[in-house]
Amino acid sequence: MIKAKILVVDDEEAIREVVSTLLEAQGYDCSTVSNGLLAREYLKKNSADLVLSDMVMPEMDGLSLLEWERKHDPDIPVIMVTAMHDLSTALEAMRRGAYDYILKPFEKDQLYLSVRRALDHRRVVLENQNYQRNLEGLVEERTAQLKGALEQLEQSYDDTLEALGGALDLKDAETEGHCKRVTAFTIAIAKAIKVDPVLLPQIARAAFLHDIGKMAIPDQILRKPGPLTSEEREVMRTHCEIGYNMVTRIPFLREAAEIVLTHQEYFDGTGYPRGLKGEQIPLGARIFAVADALDAMISDRPYRKALPISHAREEIERCSGTQFDPAVVEVFLAMPATLWNELRENIGRPYRLSQLKAV
Repeated sequence: MIKAKILVVDDEEAIREVVSTLLEAQGYDCSTVSNGLLAREYLKKNSADLVLSDMVMPEMDGLSLLEWERKHDPDIPVIMVTAMHDLSTALEAMRRGAYDYILKPFEKDQLYLSVRRALDHRRVVLENQNYQRNLEGLVEERTAQLKGALEQLEQSYDDTLEALGGALDLKDAETEGHCKRVTAFTIAIAKAIKVDPVLLPQIARAAFLHDIGKMAIPDQILRKPGPLTSEEREVMRTHCEIGYNMVTRIPFLREAAEIVLTHQEYFDGTGYPRGLKGEQIPLGARIFAVADALDAMISDRPYRKALPISHAREEIERCSGTQFDPAVVEVFLAMPATLWNELRENIGRPYRLSQLKAV
C-alpha cells in the first residue's frame, strides 16, 4: 500500500520532529521544512497529499503559503496549525481555502483525526476526478461508435439510392449518367452559394432522385423518339408527383422529397406541378434547375450533339428571372466555365453518391 505523503511546515524544529514522528508512527511518509518559502520550493519539485503548516513563520507565513498552494495545486488539502487562539484568524484561513485549523497545544488524537479527514477528502476528490475523466472518455468512445454507426447507416441509404439510380438508367438509357452529373453540378453550385452544409446530403439525394418518378411512366412515352403529344406530356409531367409520393414515404428522404416534387417549377410561376413562384420554390430545387439545364445542354442527346458550355451559360443567363432564380444564376455565372467538364470527368468509377456530396 502506498503511504500518504505529508509535508510538515513549522519554524520550530521540536514541533516538526514531534509531528512527523507521530504521523510516521501512523504509517504516513513525512517530510519537514522550516518556513513557507522552503515549503513552496519543495512542492514545486515533489508531490504531497497533505500540508500541515504553522501560521506564523519567518520569510513566508502560513497564510501566504496557503494562498500560493491554492493556485499551485488546489487539490492538496492544507491544515493550519497555530498557537493563536483567535477566531478571526481561523476564519481567514478557512476563507482562503484551508481544510482545517488546529490549535497548539493539540492532542495527538485530534491531529490524527484531522489528518485522516483531510486525506479522505483528497481521496474522494481524486476519485471523482478520475471518474469524471473515465466518464468523459466513455462518452467520447460511445459518441465515436454512434457516429460510426450513423455513417454506416447513411452509407447503406446511399447504396440503396445508387441502386435505384442504376435501375432508372436501365429504363431511360438515353440519359444514362444524368443523375450522377446533375448531382455533382447541384452540389458545386450549392457550396458556392454557401448553403448550410447540413443540407447538402438532402440536396444531393434529391438531385440524384429527381427523376425517380419516371420509373412509373410507360416506356412508349418515356422512350418515344419524336415529340410527345399534349396527352403524353401530361402523363410525363406526373413523374414529379409520382417521385414525391415514392420518396416521401422513406423517413430519411422526406426533406429531399420536396425538391423532387418541385424540380420542374419555374421562378416566374409557369412551371409544374404546383405553379410555385420565386422563393415559394425550395432553394435546393432552384439550384437544381440551373444544374439540370446545364447538363441537358452540354450532354449528347439522340437528336443533337452536346452544346458548348459557353452556349449553356448564355442560355441560362437569358432565362434568369423566368425559368431560373437570378441569385442562383449570378453565382453560377461567377463560377469557372472549366469546372463543369472537370466535374464530369471526375465523377469516377465505381460511382458513389458520397463522393458527389464532397465535391
